[in-house]
Amino acid sequence: MKKIAFLVLVLVGTMATAQVLPNTPPQVTVSGEGKVLVAPDQADITVGVNNVGSDAATVKRANDVAIDAILKFLKKQQLSPADYQTQRVNLGKNYDTDKKKYSFVASQTIIIHLKDIAKYDALMMGLTEAGVNTIDGVSFKSSKQAQYESEARVKAVADAQKKASDYTTALNQKLGKAIQVNDNSQTYYPVYRTAMMKGAAMESDSRETLAIGEITITANVSISFQLL
Repeated sequence: MKKIAFLVLVLVGTMATAQVLPNTPPQVTVSGEGKVLVAPDQADITVGVNNVGSDAATVKRANDVAIDAILKFLKKQQLSPADYQTQRVNLGKNYDTDKKKYSFVASQTIIIHLKDIAKYDALMMGLTEAGVNTIDGVSFKSSKQAQYESEARVKAVADAQKKASDYTTALNQKLGKAIQVNDNSQTYYPVYRTAMMKGAAMESDSRETLAIGEITITANVSISFQLL
C-alpha cells in the first residue's frame, strides 16, 4: 500500500513539473564572429622608475627626483593632465641570503595615453633622458574604437545568420526570427612588452623603434533562431 502511495506522489510531482515548463519552439543556436583590422593611432604606454640601494631614504629620493623630471617633461609635451597617471608606487625591503644583507627598492609606474602615435619615438627618448629606466608595456588602440566595435558586431550577426541558414537548408527547414541574442565579446588590446635598463639611449632621433602593424577588433555573439 505504501509503494502504491509513493508511486502516485511521484507521478503527480512529474505532471506538475511538466506543466510549469514553457513550450519551447524548435530552434537552432549558433555562434558568430566579426573582425575588423585597423591601423592603431593611439597607444597606452606604461613606464617606470626603479632604484635599488642600501638606504631607503636614498633610493626614495632618487626615485622622487626622476619622477619630478618625468612629470615636468610630460607637461612640456603639452599632454593633458588626464592623459598620464601614476599607477603604482612601491618602497620595499629585500634580503639577500647569499650576501646576508638587506637592500631597498623604490619603484613608481606611470601610464601615459598617447593620442598621436607618430610622437612615440620622440616621447620615449625624452622620457629616457628624464629618468625612465623601465618600460612595462605598450598597448595599441584606435581613436575610433567604438565605431569599429559596432562594425565587428554587425559582421558577427551576419556570420551567425549564415551558419543558421546552412543548418536549416540542410534540414530542409526555414529560418525564423531571432529568439535570443548573447554578446560574448571581450575587449583585448595587444601589448608590446619590453624593458629598458638604466642608461640605455636611442642612437638616432629618426630611428624607428616600433612596428605598429594592425590591431584586430573582434565581436562574438551567440543567437538562437526559431525553426519554421
